Amino acid sequence: MILDEDLLEIRSLARQFAEKELTREVLEEADATNTFRKSVLDEMAAIGLTGIKVPEQYGGLGMGNLAFIVALEEISRKSGTAGVYLSNPNSLGTGPLLISGTEEQRQKYIPKLVTLEKRMCFALTEPGAGSDAGSLKTKADRQPDGGYVLNGRKCFISGAAMADYAVVFAKTDPAAGNKGISAFIVDMGLPGVSVGAPEHKMGLLGYPVADIVLDDVHVPGDCLLGEENKGFVNAMKTLDNGRLGVSGMALGVAQGCLDEAVKYAKEREQFGRPIAKFQVIRSMIADMATSVAAMRELVYTAAAMKDAESPDAGMYASMAKLFCAEQCNQIAAKALQIHGGYGFMKDYDIERKYRDCRVFTIFEGTSQIQQMVIAK
Repeated sequence: MILDEDLLEIRSLARQFAEKELTREVLEEADATNTFRKSVLDEMAAIGLTGIKVPEQYGGLGMGNLAFIVALEEISRKSGTAGVYLSNPNSLGTGPLLISGTEEQRQKYIPKLVTLEKRMCFALTEPGAGSDAGSLKTKADRQPDGGYVLNGRKCFISGAAMADYAVVFAKTDPAAGNKGISAFIVDMGLPGVSVGAPEHKMGLLGYPVADIVLDDVHVPGDCLLGEENKGFVNAMKTLDNGRLGVSGMALGVAQGCLDEAVKYAKEREQFGRPIAKFQVIRSMIADMATSVAAMRELVYTAAAMKDAESPDAGMYASMAKLFCAEQCNQIAAKALQIHGGYGFMKDYDIERKYRDCRVFTIFEGTSQIQQMVIAK
């Protein structure tokens, strides 16, 4: 896809930010502490990237999905974790509010999410409800004062430990299956809300994941997000948009893996010459480059279809998520193989990228769920 001048400017802005701010020191610090340097995130917000596709009336740039993906690719090219920080306020963090929120709710929460002054996490997954989100057990009981009392446990919630608010999905009509699920904006400081210790995960270190436990948590009636018993629709629409974000992250990490493989192949010498001179390495790099180009065309097309409100946009988002996630893992494996034993060591960036890409086939809908969506 040929980008116009505005999109090329966004790409340049994001690339310059990534090259300047996402240094080895910053990324190694994130790996070691499972936190991300605040000054870097503040700068990302200051230049508008954290609200690039959020409508202007809520503090964003309103540039749409394709601009979001162009920026996300460049950030993720340097760091998958930084890509999550960019994606959240443009996707799962603000998506449920834009889909179902009242104007009052949008004005109250979204502008502060865009600037990263406040954080919102998306709390759908439970220990017994992953791909089958409709089987969640968290309950919300209506109270005489019009509020609700929530009880349950959410797991693998990205950003839970640093969130100010969570969009929590709970059963308001347990007998109705996924047609009895409602969504709530839950203040994480309310009595009865507790967050587990951050999980010790493989990749995307610096963006912690944890459980959220809800023990008789009373939320006011104006924290209901959308209509009662319509929360599952909100969740699926939000994840539909989220799949586009994961595709962009996977594309960026894949391009980063290709960059590292090419650089290393030119520098590493064996048998008296750079390994880039050997046909087997050239073939691997050619295949990787072709796959990255195909990924880019598919995810850019899916983003453009979202912006055009095409009826097939959801299917293309799932196709992009499936293809980009799977290809990213294959490209990362080939890039590490080109590095040989050095690729297995933390001294080389490919080691981090290899770990970061693995979750792309799992979160926000596994590859197998995408196949089901596409086939349907």
